Amino acid sequence: MRETVTARIVAGKATPRGRFPHVKVAGGLVFVSGTSSRRPDNTIAGAEADELGATRLDIAVQTEAVIANIRDNLHEVGADLTDLVQITAYLVDMNDFAAYNEVYARHFDENGPTRTTVAVHQLPHPHLRIEMQAVAIRPDEPPTAATR
Repeated sequence: MRETVTARIVAGKATPRGRFPHVKVAGGLVFVSGTSSRRPDNTIAGAEADELGATRLDIAVQTEAVIANIRDNLHEVGADLTDLVQITAYLVDMNDFAAYNEVYARHFDENGPTRTTVAVHQLPHPHLRIEMQAVAIRPDEPPTAATR
């Protein structure tokens, strides 16, 4: 018997920059695609430019927005941040780690998801400082042989 697999583009969220869903459910597992702080209008939370073009990029604001976007994507399929089992975070600059980690700790503790944080050369937009992908378990789905 083949398990149901569903993919969703979440209304009211930034359109993916490629042909992939925001979230995919396979059995009792939920996979959240790489998520940034982009808003539906393609502006970026935590990125400001002044009238001369100088930019200010705030990793704390971006991290908060990424976690909120992941939460919204999870809600679309009946899950929440408390259902996360794994997060991978991609930082453009490890000098941002302390501020990112401080925001992260407001949402998760040692009982939260496992986490890996890596530095990457760049993300799909030069104003993005962070992207996260996640895996959760659907609370209403019993574990299958694949998720036990």
